[in-house]
Amino acid sequence: MARRKEVQLQEELKNQEQWDDFLSKKGVGMIDVFQAWAGPCAAVNGMLRRIKNELGDDLLRFATAEADNIEALERYRGKCQPTFLFYAGGELVHVIRGANAPLITKAIPDLLKAEHSVLEDGGERKVITDPLFDQE
Repeated sequence: MARRKEVQLQEELKNQEQWDDFLSKKGVGMIDVFQAWAGPCAAVNGMLRRIKNELGDDLLRFATAEADNIEALERYRGKCQPTFLFYAGGELVHVIRGANAPLITKAIPDLLKAEHSVLEDGGERKVITDPLFDQE
């Protein structure tokens, strides 16, 4: 019996070009921004796999991105808290700090519903700026 090939859950964004390419794709992308010394948040992997399987929505994509290697993430360098950025249409639409499973579990279906409304019904996408940087 042949072994099933494991499907990669998260894309690894290693440079600015890959970052730009990920943001250019249709749908909602959740990006786990991390520092090289800490690595991506492994605690959420099982939850993300479950959400992806339950929702079965091709508009949902996950990625990890090392802040030190991507110019667009310069402002996140030196931050030690897990940060999850949610993008749709190349725009930031939500931010979650910390490995808050209940918050992530609630946010993903809500953001997908909103994105479907934008793509299918011409709804308006709610774009935000990261509140952390609003304080600067």
